[in-house]
Amino acid sequence: ESEVETKTDGETASDSESRAEPAPVPTSDDTPEVFNRALSNLSSRWKNWWVRGILTLAMIAFFFIIIYLGPMVLMMIVMCVQIKCFHEIITIGYNVYHSYDLPWFRTLSWYFLLCVNYFFYGETVTDYFFTLVQREEPLRILSKYHRFISFALYLTGFCMFVLSLVKKHYRLQFYMFGWTHVTLLIVVTQSHLIIHNLFEGMIWFIVPISCVICNDIMAYMFGFFFGRTPLIKLSPKKTWEGFIGGFFATVVFGLLLSYLMSGYRCFICPVEFNNDTNSFTVDCEPSDLFRLQEYNIPLVIQSIIGWKTVRMYPFQIHSIALSTFASLIGPFGGFFASGFKRAFKIKDFANTIPGHGGIMDRFDCQYLMATFVNVYIASFIRGPNPSKLIQQFLTLRPDQQLHIFSTLKAHLIDKGMLTASTEDQEAT
Repeated sequence: ESEVETKTDGETASDSESRAEPAPVPTSDDTPEVFNRALSNLSSRWKNWWVRGILTLAMIAFFFIIIYLGPMVLMMIVMCVQIKCFHEIITIGYNVYHSYDLPWFRTLSWYFLLCVNYFFYGETVTDYFFTLVQREEPLRILSKYHRFISFALYLTGFCMFVLSLVKKHYRLQFYMFGWTHVTLLIVVTQSHLIIHNLFEGMIWFIVPISCVICNDIMAYMFGFFFGRTPLIKLSPKKTWEGFIGGFFATVVFGLLLSYLMSGYRCFICPVEFNNDTNSFTVDCEPSDLFRLQEYNIPLVIQSIIGWKTVRMYPFQIHSIALSTFASLIGPFGGFFASGFKRAFKIKDFANTIPGHGGIMDRFDCQYLMATFVNVYIASFIRGPNPSKLIQQFLTLRPDQQLHIFSTLKAHLIDKGMLTASTEDQEAT
């Protein structure tokens, strides 16, 4: 008892042990037996190449299917991926520290996930389904007090955590509290940004994700066949040859994919909710971003290719920025995940996909990419949305609507865009 009292800040022997290097989480060969039999004559290097290749093609096919099924299915898939990634990271923490039997750790982790999703999806519903929310009384009340309800839910979880504190596990419990919140920040927040990107138009969802996938595949291919020079110690199998080859291949891929998709309204139009049909619509007049324009080619390049001008979509120029980020900065999301796995002596986050690891192993770069795309759209693309302004205007009181109408009318008359009527002239 005297030894316990000498510890500071509630630290005990158990907490001292918890700071020791965590025990590695055991891993096993997750390759399906059918692949093991079919590829038994190959070396482990080529066996892994074929397993990864076959399952990569299967995942790409699945990606095409969910795109075909539309934006609603895409949102549901994003949410499912988010939950699975959260589960994988929380499970690692639980497995590493399971011997300490922390009270309520997993229950509170999932409760906080529910609270954060309620907050973010509630904000999305209020923003993009404004008319529907105002039409239904229960939704209108929930929307009006949404942030207060969200805060109350989180505060309940916070109080539950404080009540669950046990003297011999103080420090470890705060470790895991931080673990849960950092996981929520990395996974849930950035999943929410992916959905926001989707509402800007499916092209802002498909092109960035496809660029990351292309870079991952081409970097692996170039590294597999030409790799000689190690790139970073966190990932010994990554090479400079793969890194550089993946960059050039991704930029070319981004230009071609953007050209193909920019001609289809179903990809370039913002995803909007139609109140008449109670369904999503993706129909609009293409903006200047998706209209072919003629650009002059620099003289240095003219002497090489012989062309003076080139016709391309302005979005293709933006795709260069997206593909450059996906190939040069995006891999650092993977390096971050590699450092995390090395810290806990695990090979993969899970064994969900044979040859690829867990879902988080496939989405470590996608989350970083989603944040960049959202910031890029807000900084260089998005402008005021007239439909949202009108929706908000219609919810105001009649006197407020008249005041805004009078102010707008006077402004347009001053600009010369409207002619003042006789009554207005007499009033002035």
